[in-house]
Amino acid sequence: MSEPEAPQDTPAEATSPQPRLMSKAHRGRNIALALGLVAFAILVFLVTVVRLGANVLDRPL
Repeated sequence: MSEPEAPQDTPAEATSPQPRLMSKAHRGRNIALALGLVAFAILVFLVTVVRLGANVLDRPL
């Protein structure tokens, strides 16, 4: 009696998405990350301006 064969690994090409689709997913993720970063920078700027308020113009030169 022979031993049962171990299941063969599938090649990486069979399980991974096509390179074109992968780059499209990365591009979408990068755009979302960039938009989030820009939104955060604008939020920090606006909070800073609101907290400083009129004190920015009322300083000695």
